[in-house]
This record gives sequence, C-alpha cells and structure tokens, in this order.
Amino acid sequence: MRVCILGSSLSSLTLARALVSQKVYVDLITKKKPNLIDKTRTLGISKSNVEYLNSSVINIKKILWKISKIEIFAENLGSEKLLNFQNNSKNLFSIIKNYKFYEKLEKSLSKNRFFRKQFEIKNLNILKNYDLIINTEYNNWITKKYFSKKILKKYNSFAYTTIIKHEKNLNNVATQIFTKKGPLAFLPISKYETSVVYSVNNFSLNKNENLFTLIKQYNFKYKIKKIEKINKFELNVMSLRSYYHKNILAFGDLIHKIHPLAGQGFNMTIRDIRNLMQIINKRIILGLPLDQSVNYEFEKKYKDKNFLFLSGIDFIHEFFNIERQIKSNLLSKSVQNLGKNPRINKIFTKIADEGII
Repeated sequence: MRVCILGSSLSSLTLARALVSQKVYVDLITKKKPNLIDKTRTLGISKSNVEYLNSSVINIKKILWKISKIEIFAENLGSEKLLNFQNNSKNLFSIIKNYKFYEKLEKSLSKNRFFRKQFEIKNLNILKNYDLIINTEYNNWITKKYFSKKILKKYNSFAYTTIIKHEKNLNNVATQIFTKKGPLAFLPISKYETSVVYSVNNFSLNKNENLFTLIKQYNFKYKIKKIEKINKFELNVMSLRSYYHKNILAFGDLIHKIHPLAGQGFNMTIRDIRNLMQIINKRIILGLPLDQSVNYEFEKKYKDKNFLFLSGIDFIHEFFNIERQIKSNLLSKSVQNLGKNPRINKIFTKIADEGII
C-alpha cells in the first residue's frame, strides 16, 4: 500500500509519521522552495492528543511545556476571573513551538524507510500509482478543481503573534483575556518565555496604537525584558463542503479552519489523524485495500462533528464580540456563574480535551 501526501505542512508531516508507523509507504510531494516556519507561532495540544502523539505518532515529551491551569478574564469584569479550569493531579494541555515540532517530524521521517520526499511532479499520471492521495495544499490544481466549494466566514480581524522574554517564572498557567479589541492569550512555553496571540478586530485598532503597548497594557504577570517581532495572519472560519473526490482526500486546514481563541485548530487536525488512522488500521487488519471507501467513511463519520465543533468556537467568538459592542458585562456575568457549576466546568474541559465524541 502506498499513500501520496501533497504538501509539507505540520498536518502533512504528522499524518505521514502516523502512516509510516503502521508500515504504510508514504510519498510526500512538496515544492522545491522550503517552508518558512514562523518561530513566533506555537500550538496548544490537549492532554488526550499529547497522549495519542506520544504513543502512536512521535514522542514529543522533551519539547512540550505543560500547563496545569487556564485562567480566563473579561475586560468588562476587571480583575475577576470569568472562568477557571484546573486539574490538581493532571496537566490540562501543553504548548509546543511550531518549528521545533516541525523539525522533529522532518528528522524522524528522513530516517524512515517507508517515507520518501519528492519535489513537484510534472507527470500527473504518476498520481495513478497511489491507493490514496491526501491533499493539504491550498493552491494546487487539485484544490482548485475539486475542493473550491466551502462555507467561509471572514472575521475582519487579524491574529498577531509574538514571544515575550521575561524574568524567571513558574509559568504553568495559561491566561486568556477577552479585551475590548479582541481575545488576547498568554501561553507559557518555558520559565523565561511566553507566546502571545492577540486577535484584534480591524475596526477597533486605531492607526496610532502600538501592539507592543497593548500587550504590555494587559500583562499583569510578567516582568518583560523583550518582545520579539510581531507577525500577523488573517482570521476566518471555514468548512469544506466535500472532503473527498474519488481516492483524493482533502485534509488539515484545507477542510476546516477556526478562530484561535480556544487553541483548537491543530487539535482538530490531530483528532482527524487519529480517526483516519482508525479507519485505515481496520482495513489493514482485514486485508482490505486503501481506496476511496476510506474517504467516504471518514467524511460520513466526522464531517458533521467537525462542523458542529467549529460552529461552537465561532459562537464563543460572536458571543464576546456582541458584549464588546454593547459595552456591558451582563453576558460575562452569566458565563461566570455558569462556569462555577462543577458539572458544566467538567463538560467544558472534556470537550476542549477530546472534542465532540
């Protein structure tokens, strides 16, 4: 059995590593120009997904920073906590630097006999040699021809990312603040560094406002020594209408994108990898071919669940966006009271960790 993966994103490499671990031959086809990995980007990975990666894909224990508590604030509530998630006996989730994860995957795959990297095929007939083709690229001819229909919503916002260097701190508590300009997250990555993701509505940012100043304004925990270069990317929510065409499966950010406020984008992809691998492993055990029936089953089982999950994240964004516009703390107070219920708090934590089962 041989699978072709188009693209060299984190999603592509993680899926490739999961496949070769099951002794499936993988050809990864990518552009000759190497990907430039933004070193200010980080990923929050849920506890269950960390366990899956470590046991079934690749061991990343040494490059993770563990988070034991999440504190959520709303500017309208001042210093009062909106929500608080904590597990005294276990870590809630972990933070990993994108580029470190990428480098570890590349190094591991380069030594694996089931993996082969190729650069931009010119003869498209070569694709007929593969049982499955998994496409993660936005701009190739396959995407334009078969995967252009989608549900897309633009937020008219940008996410600004950077890393702050600060004095030594225990740094095992992640903080999110729903500010008047958008959600701001402080995500610890070491005792001396913290990743910052600030999703700012375009209409709320004045031309003379400085992102460095805004970060310092909402920082109440760190004695900052340096703020690294700030990068940005446009925000939207997207769901592909059809996940596959014959034996070609769209995958990763190509099938769904969500707002980063809950740190669930890559977690959704890891769950997709786990679910796809369950389907593939079942066929391998039964001696069945890897054909378009794999794609059909994956879409049938998980497309609606993925859409429901990303709609939930979009609802959270719009909920606090409404509060920002009406300049009231009534909605935040309601969420605050709801979060004090242990059962509801536990449900929120479980969904964030495992998704919609």
